[in-house]
Amino acid sequence: MDTESTHSGYSYSSRSGRSNRHGDRSRERHKASSSKDSSRSERSVVINPPDTPSQESPVHNGEPLPGEPTPDADHGDDAQDDNWGETTTAVTGTSELSVSQEEVVGLGKGIQDRTQGFRRYLPLAVGLCVGLLVVTTPLLFLLLPAVMWPDRLEACSAACEGLFLSISFKLLILMVAIWALFLRRGRASLPRMCVYRAFLTTLTLLLTMSYWLFYGVRILDAQDEDYHGIVQFAVSLVDSQLFVHYLAVVLLELRQLQPCYSVCVIRSTDGESRHYNIGQLSVQKAALSILEYYYRDFPLHNPALLSASKHRAAKHLAGLKVYNVDAPGNPAGAQAANGNQSRAMVTAAAKRKDSAHNELYYEEADYERRVRKRKARLVVAVEEAFTHVRRMKKEDERAATSDIMDVREAALAIFPSMARALQKYLRTTRRQHCHSMESIQKHLAFCLVNNMSPKAFLEAYLAPGPTLQYGPERWMADQWTLISEASVTSGLKEGTEFLLKCLDFSLAITVKSIPYIRITEEYIDPKSHKFILLLQSETSV
Repeated sequence: MDTESTHSGYSYSSRSGRSNRHGDRSRERHKASSSKDSSRSERSVVINPPDTPSQESPVHNGEPLPGEPTPDADHGDDAQDDNWGETTTAVTGTSELSVSQEEVVGLGKGIQDRTQGFRRYLPLAVGLCVGLLVVTTPLLFLLLPAVMWPDRLEACSAACEGLFLSISFKLLILMVAIWALFLRRGRASLPRMCVYRAFLTTLTLLLTMSYWLFYGVRILDAQDEDYHGIVQFAVSLVDSQLFVHYLAVVLLELRQLQPCYSVCVIRSTDGESRHYNIGQLSVQKAALSILEYYYRDFPLHNPALLSASKHRAAKHLAGLKVYNVDAPGNPAGAQAANGNQSRAMVTAAAKRKDSAHNELYYEEADYERRVRKRKARLVVAVEEAFTHVRRMKKEDERAATSDIMDVREAALAIFPSMARALQKYLRTTRRQHCHSMESIQKHLAFCLVNNMSPKAFLEAYLAPGPTLQYGPERWMADQWTLISEASVTSGLKEGTEFLLKCLDFSLAITVKSIPYIRITEEYIDPKSHKFILLLQSETSV
């Protein structure tokens, strides 16, 4: 290619006997390798890294080191080493037609994004086409006879005109119902098509095509003159479509409302768990509902809190040191020392296992102490800042209109007084990555606008909130993978287990049936609660 550049650096041999011997040994090795492997080419090329200097002439990045003679000064072009092929370094440039690995990954990602967009809007497009077919078919039934044979049609009576009014309102109700149930933006992209939606779409198409076949054979071919009967035929089609829509409401919306199963959701990293009651759903629909519950109820996943146990185990192993004082230069003694070292490590770890719970206890106690200390400082700093804001607010009421500070400016003014204490607290609790400075300032301005207390401001930082409380860039997973032994389109059953997996963790879901509850009634006679109190006259009062 025109744009491809190949730079070859040659390693020249010196006039010493050492270089000649090196060339002879290289030729012998080359001949031996050529005779053993016939599939290779006649000359084997060894490509050295550009930063690796040779022994005869130290070179760094293709340039001789300072103080070394250059090869061009000592040798000409005709005095090249005969073995230049074995010591050639080839540096190849990138042509315009080449494709890098990043471009290939970007191309695959672009195709995947387009595929996801197509799958996202495909159900909406199909629903729109089916809806247009359903709405326009009755209108075509009424218009085609009036266009094709208008002179032969019978006059429409008052009953026929009343049917026009009926079909108009029914079509309007049907259009609103289709818009409310089917023409909605998809909440998620599921791995398989919904069985009930496919069944209803097929039923609607089958119903419409049946009416079209009957209409074409009995009305269009025969050119029926009874227009009142044609209008009644169109009204019956609209009635059938309304009943199909009612069936869709029952299957898609009402059937899943009654709770039938209790699901247990456990996060794999920290063991956080929740329990939910759901209705008759397929596995993929249940997974979608559980993910919606997860983003609403589960606290934000914090990988920084999971590194404490790993750090503790690494600290235990780092504290064990074994020294070899018996013949450090003896190879046999070194092998024996390796075995003794492993045994010593195991013995020391077993001895320290007894004191591991003490270390854990004191470590957690020290961590709680530091958290309480940072929390106290943060509470005091925030209360002082809010007190300063209230005092400035009273002063602004007496000041001129032009001197009144905006809420955003007030938040920026008091934020530095609490920023250090808040930053230290978030670092101690390992939640500093969950809150950015911009989000904190926005929350502070929101609290100042609505005249909230310092405790209301701190509630978002003192305890981890639900996942949706934070920005999507901190919790939004690009893709969830559903792992299930059963088919994802099958319904839930007792003992069904499946896994929802993302990049950092997974959610394990176990399904249990809600037991059948039997309640009986026991009748208690109201007269059985009556009693008589007898008082003796001799009793002292």
